[in-house]
Amino acid sequence: MTTTLELSKDQLVSQALSQMQNNLADTTWTARQKLALTCRILFENGHDSGLAGQITARGPTPGTYYTQQLGLGFDEITVGNLLLVDEDLTVLEGNGMANPANRFHSWVYRARPDVNCIIHTHPTHVAALSMLEVPLQVSHMDLCPLYEDCAFLEGWPGIPVGNEEGELIAGALGDKRAVLLSHHGQLSTGTSIEEACVIAQLIERAARLQLMAMAAGDIKPIQPELGREAHDWIARPKRYAATFNYYVRQTLRQHADCLS
Repeated sequence: MTTTLELSKDQLVSQALSQMQNNLADTTWTARQKLALTCRILFENGHDSGLAGQITARGPTPGTYYTQQLGLGFDEITVGNLLLVDEDLTVLEGNGMANPANRFHSWVYRARPDVNCIIHTHPTHVAALSMLEVPLQVSHMDLCPLYEDCAFLEGWPGIPVGNEEGELIAGALGDKRAVLLSHHGQLSTGTSIEEACVIAQLIERAARLQLMAMAAGDIKPIQPELGREAHDWIARPKRYAATFNYYVRQTLRQHADCLS
């Protein structure tokens, strides 16, 4: 006999969330492993742009973070060649140098104590959308973790190497998870590496869908209350962990060396 067909939507949502909490596995990778895996995941999903882009995660002590060394592409990052740097980008562990553009990550980390990972990339569809100087339009259920959660920086300040750019980008991000940067790319954040990885994947898909929809007609908005409902339904740590684990399983078929 069925027991749920008479339940309200709120009751079913509560039940499903409880089941997810008990049944979806957490990730067991170290921070270094998750960063290396994230680099390969992003490479396989259109975020590669030569040496452009940086991925960072807070390090073991305040004011430090892990990042990739300048000169290596996302498909070359391994656990062993990651760097640990301070806010001045001085290398504390590892060989080589960090990307000078990492400077603005320090500003974001200072402004957002809740953020533990930052991903900045120039994926094709995000880059194309950024050239139009229009905000991201979230008008599909799958994209709702970004609903009212993606900021927009219309003015391009030039190369993000100075402290001015750090202040500007951190200010534009505000309390959002992500920001679309005109004539530049995207920045995604997360309380975890898993969350930031999934958000970065999502913003590129959102940009692609937006460009396709704009070519076909006018994008119709979704109802705000339903957008917020879907945001809160999808944007949960267990869902981010499960999605990240799925991306890892895909990626390790081709990139097992990243864990070396």
